[in-house]
Formats: sequence, C-alpha cells, structure tokens
Amino acid sequence: MRYLLQRWTLLALALLIAACSKDKSIDKPAELTSFRQTLKVDHVWSASVPDKGAKVLRLGLSLALEGKRVYAAGYKGEVIAFDVATGHVDWRTRLKKTPFSGGPAAGSGLVAVGTSEGEVIALDADTGKVRWRVRLNGEVLAAPAISDRAVAVRTVDGKLRALSPKDGHELWSQEQQVPRLSLRGTSRPVIAGDFTLCGFDNGKVIAVNNMDGSVQWEATVQAPHGRTELERLVDVDSTPRVLGQDVFTVSFQGRVARLALDNGQVWWQRDASSYRGIALDDDALYIAMADGEVVAMRPRTGAEIWRQKALLHRGLSGVAVTDNAVVAADYRGYVHWFDKATGGLAARARTGKVRVSNAPVVSGNMVIVINDAGKINAYRTTPIGSTMAGPRKVPEETAPAGAPPATTPTEPATTPPVNPQ
Repeated sequence: MRYLLQRWTLLALALLIAACSKDKSIDKPAELTSFRQTLKVDHVWSASVPDKGAKVLRLGLSLALEGKRVYAAGYKGEVIAFDVATGHVDWRTRLKKTPFSGGPAAGSGLVAVGTSEGEVIALDADTGKVRWRVRLNGEVLAAPAISDRAVAVRTVDGKLRALSPKDGHELWSQEQQVPRLSLRGTSRPVIAGDFTLCGFDNGKVIAVNNMDGSVQWEATVQAPHGRTELERLVDVDSTPRVLGQDVFTVSFQGRVARLALDNGQVWWQRDASSYRGIALDDDALYIAMADGEVVAMRPRTGAEIWRQKALLHRGLSGVAVTDNAVVAADYRGYVHWFDKATGGLAARARTGKVRVSNAPVVSGNMVIVINDAGKINAYRTTPIGSTMAGPRKVPEETAPAGAPPATTPTEPATTPPVNPQ
C-alpha cells in the first residue's frame, strides 16, 4: 500500500510539472564555454557497478568512503569494495532479488545498504559477508548513518529508526508527518555525538537522543506556504552537516540555516533552495542550488562569499570539497572544479554522457564520482602552477562555462527538480 502511495505521489508530481510547463517555458541549460584552467586533472582509474537493464534512478545509491576503501552498490543487488588508490576490487558480494536503493554507508566495521522493498542489510566491511538483514516497512532512499552504537535509517514513510549494529534489532523509532506531495528522495541521517540528526519532508530537522530515542529538539527550516501542493514543497532532503557545535541544513524552496547542535536554536537563516545539500569546511559552506548556482557562505554569519552562475539549469549534483576546490557534476556527466576562494572555474573532466546525481567523494587529492548508470571514475588534481608555466585555456567542448562570480541575493527556485533534456 505504501509503495502504491509513493507511486501515486510521483505521478501527481509529474502531472503538476507538466501542467506548469504549459504556462512557463523550460529553462535552457547553460552552454559550456572556455575558461582559464588552474587545476590539472589526471584520470586515475575507472570501474562500474553492474546495473545493466535497471529501469530506476540511482538517486540514493552514492559512494561511501572509509579508510582505504570506497564502497558502491547497484540496484540489482551487488555491493563492491574498491581500493581508493588503484580501483582494485577488494571484495564483491552479490545478493539475488535485492533491489538496493539507498546507500551504501560505511563505518564501525560495517557496510549498510537499504532496499526499495524496505530491507536494511549490513555486511562486514573487510570481507563483504552478510552480518544481518532486517525488514522495515518503508522504502530506503538514502544511505544510513553508522556509529558504534547505532545504524540510523530514514524511510519514505517519515520514520527515523536506530538499529543495533550487532544484530539489527530496533533500538528506537521517531516519526514525522509526510505531506501529500513530496520530492523523490529523503535526507540521510547524521550521527553526531549523542544525537542523530535528520531532515524531513515537512521542512523540519530533528535531533534524537541516541541513549533513549527521545526527541532532543526539532527546528523548522521552512514552513510550507503557497496555494498549490507544488508551491508548498519544502522537503529537507539534504544531509545535515555538523561543524563543532553547529548544524547546517537547507530545504527545497526554503532556506539554509545554522542551528545550535545542543538545542536547535536558529542562529541565522537565508533564502535558498536546494535538494542536493551542503558541503562544509572551516572557512565556508558550499551549496549547489536547485537552479544550478553554486554559492559559498560564511558559516558563522551566513554572509555570501561568492556565487557562480556559469552552470545554471545543468542539474548539478551535490558538492564536495577538496583542499583547494569545490567539486560538482552535472546532467551531462561533466565534473566541474571551482576555486574555493573565488568561485572561478578551475578545471573539468567528463565521466561520460550520463547524469551524475550524487555528490563526489574526496580522499586526499582524489575525487571519485559515480554516475547514474553506475560508472565510477577517480581523478587526481594538482595546481597547474606547480607543473607548468601558467594556466591554459580550455576549449568549449572540454570545459564548463566561465562566468564571473556575482553578489546577487539567493532566489529560491519555484519548480521541483526534473531531469534536464
């Protein structure tokens, strides 16, 4: 019944988008133009997760990085552990009739993956052997979070559960109301000290005490508003990010906010719209907006540092941060590097012609990307100044558009994410 309800939700969303498109022209993706490259990109290795013939989106199937391994899962039931440096397959586990849809997550000696049928499976991180399997009632569309005390799982029915890392039995459960219409996706939980944090489709973020399962606090990032169900979409599908005693989160058609980790107090909020999420370091938080802008802000105040508009409407993935760059990929399989200090375009590479929905993962100077067909590519970047006389001009067909950073205020998007054509 819940699966049928989810299918109805998606159909309703598609009909609403189609109706809106009659009155509003579709925004054309930005063209790629030349720019001055400042990072050298070397392709290190490639691999893939077999998903041939799969008819589903890999929205919740990302990469998990832990130690010297990166883990990937395919919709058809395969989990693979790769060596980060070489791409060598350390182990491979095939589970029949197991449609993975959320994960993997890695930590505390486990790799955990969720399925579209509401099952959570934990494997040994060193061998790939199945440790336990637990069936839940809701589809899993985001990677779990793992600590020594709990495996936290968010399901599409609005429930956040903590499972025992030892055998998978339920430790506690919390629930938030699911609106009649929501985006396809859920927030990934985060375990930070004594709390598990997670966003919900009603525009709220909650913190649950890991000891007893009680709600420590809940904060409204954006309350639903508008006349139509489409206008009232305020899903917090992004992963909350924690820096010290602060939590950073963003909603669709809503706001980006800084919250206090201990009590959920809102320190600041700024208008924003994102369904891909936030990357964070000590100097800035970085957001791929729903319209394709990439924005950097000061964590303490929310003041804007720079804004890059070169990739408008190119369906950007979530962002990741390296030592000297911010990285995101787009709907045509291009990977873009931005200078952390200025937002200027620094480099690009192409993984193929398939969309990249999930954020890259970073290990040292390695950036690893998985596209929506399950192909994985690893790249190493170095500043060009350290290997050649100066930056070079990259042709249009091999580089993203170059545009100067702007300083205009963030405008929330008015339409939900769709696949650019």
